Amino acid sequence: MEYKKIFNRLWDAYAEQNVSAKRVKELFESKGETVVNDHVAFRTYNDPRVNIEKLARIFKDAGYVEKGAYDFEAKKLKAKHYELPGVEDAPRVFISELLLEEFSPELQETVKKALDSVDQKALDDKELVFKGRPWNPVSYKTYEKLREESEYAAWVYVYGYRANHFTVSVDYLEHIGDIKAVNQLLKDNGFKLNSSGGEVKGTKEQLLKQSSIMADIIPVQFEEGEYHIPACYYEFAQRFEDENGERYSGFIAKSADKIFESTNYYKK
Repeated sequence: MEYKKIFNRLWDAYAEQNVSAKRVKELFESKGETVVNDHVAFRTYNDPRVNIEKLARIFKDAGYVEKGAYDFEAKKLKAKHYELPGVEDAPRVFISELLLEEFSPELQETVKKALDSVDQKALDDKELVFKGRPWNPVSYKTYEKLREESEYAAWVYVYGYRANHFTVSVDYLEHIGDIKAVNQLLKDNGFKLNSSGGEVKGTKEQLLKQSSIMADIIPVQFEEGEYHIPACYYEFAQRFEDENGERYSGFIAKSADKIFESTNYYKK
């Protein structure tokens, strides 16, 4: 599948579920901006049936290549990012996976049970990134239990395989300005920023600044009934050139660690 078709399909599902993302994009466009995606991110478990390599297949088939690997010790995650050579404005792809063996037997068993309930052919589908949650049903009690150990684990349990977030490239914004101006515009229009570690994560010296709004709270149908929980979020990234004049293309683990918290549970 051609890369633009992949991201258009991902965006349509993401924007339909997460109204704030669509509103932010429309806000930027109302200011005369063309919104370019810096990267799109996915979450999974390190079970070989659904690990990073499995989710990356559709992008590799479209020409993407691995460009970086990252460790998140506090969150017990690993991640890789991929780029499309020769296409400057093609979104990067960032895929992280939870290290199941570092969690309780109960959490591991919950994930295994969910995956075991899915036909292997469904998990082998190269279009898994479009499929959402392949296991049903889900329990709110289980979600809450998972959340005690890992917000990330609980998120994947409920939402499965879809874009966890899209990211606006601040570098392509011609009128709004830098990431601080982006954040102020968002706050002025009623969006709630992720303030964990500060509203801006990273520095010019690190060659990357990032911010994000908190995930939309949406209704989800559980076995026990309907509950409102965080879904996906929208991120913003400003990149800088290194001493050789090349724009930094990777990610800063310490900053991303805080960005992950954009899906943390909160009350509106």
